[in-house]
Amino acid sequence: MFGPLLAQEDAYGDGEWFKFRVHYGFVTAGYATLSVDDTYLNGKPVHHVKGEGRTIGLSKLFFNVDDNYQSYIDRTRDIPYRFIRKIDEGGHTKDIQIDFDHRSGIAQVNNKKHQKIEAVRFPKNAQDMVSAFYYLRNRLDTQVIEEGDTIDLDMFFDKENFKFRLKFLGREVLETKFGRVPTLIFRPYVQAGRVFKEKESLTVWVSDDKNKMPILIKADLAVGSLRATLTEYKGLKHSFKILVD
Repeated sequence: MFGPLLAQEDAYGDGEWFKFRVHYGFVTAGYATLSVDDTYLNGKPVHHVKGEGRTIGLSKLFFNVDDNYQSYIDRTRDIPYRFIRKIDEGGHTKDIQIDFDHRSGIAQVNNKKHQKIEAVRFPKNAQDMVSAFYYLRNRLDTQVIEEGDTIDLDMFFDKENFKFRLKFLGREVLETKFGRVPTLIFRPYVQAGRVFKEKESLTVWVSDDKNKMPILIKADLAVGSLRATLTEYKGLKHSFKILVD
């Protein structure tokens, strides 16, 4: 296990924006963006994180994707107050809004597609699938982790609670369009089934600096390997560490 998660200098902030090229080998399937805007939700200061992904060109004919994920994260406590998942993946659609009441430990799950609202209990300080990544960027002490270390988080997704586990695989210098970037390699454990080959099919490379920004994501799918490569960024809170020969 990792040592205690530390409250340290924030890794991200208002105005951060990433763009990724999603591709099978040399074939571009689509693009995805992640953005952060500071705002208020019910009077509380939050980071509003938006994740959007869309297929382009011929890929739309085979499997059209139009995904929108949003999380409203408390700026100090790094916990989510609201999570939105609005997706269309090859005609499979969802439109869900989850509002977290951390005092009562009750999440109000509003399934807008089926016009159904449910109240579901969740563990203390549970994360949604977007806020978990930003929580780890802020709280993970990457100076002391060692290869093979793992960390567990409580996560709430759709209307279910489950344990999310992250494993540290080591360090690697990646050749990128920006130059040679020192990275940390992590493996999120995901649920095997319809999309992923197995629970260890996802690998993430993040910058080995104070930003801990995603550089490369690789997913081994049931039909080949899909990659998301960082192509553009702006609004970083810290200097981007690039090696100079």
